[in-house]
Amino acid sequence: MAEEKKDLITLESGEMAQPFNWTAGVYGSKFLTELRDNKKFVGVKCPKCGKVYVPPRRVCGPCFEELTELVPVSDEGELITFTVVSFGFVDPATGAQKAVPYGYAAIMLDGSDTVLLHYVNETDPAKIKIGARVKAVFEEQRTGSLLDIKHFELI
Repeated sequence: MAEEKKDLITLESGEMAQPFNWTAGVYGSKFLTELRDNKKFVGVKCPKCGKVYVPPRRVCGPCFEELTELVPVSDEGELITFTVVSFGFVDPATGAQKAVPYGYAAIMLDGSDTVLLHYVNETDPAKIKIGARVKAVFEEQRTGSLLDIKHFELI
């Protein structure tokens, strides 16, 4: 049986000098490639318990089953928890000072059983609530990074 050619993505550590690169792995590369090329999310489903992991991983935590079935999940979901960050720091992904304030949240995408951590474009605590519905907004220029998702917006 011929081995399938995989499109593996190599990540860099941003503008800060770091002495290494690393691979995102087969499933991580598929996840990032789908974000970059199609603005779509994929997860991986456990054959035993049915749990869907986003981002994908190789083994189901509760079952210890190998995960091989990639499944599509929605670009919409629910805020599980959030915070509004109001102190500045150097963003390790870019090496630049992160503008404040900004929203950061744990988001459960429709079709997923795990949360994805990412930015939310709302910073007013009176407007943002646990259980709020959100939708991914993608960058115009995408590179194969989680930052291809510009942020999630309230819908």
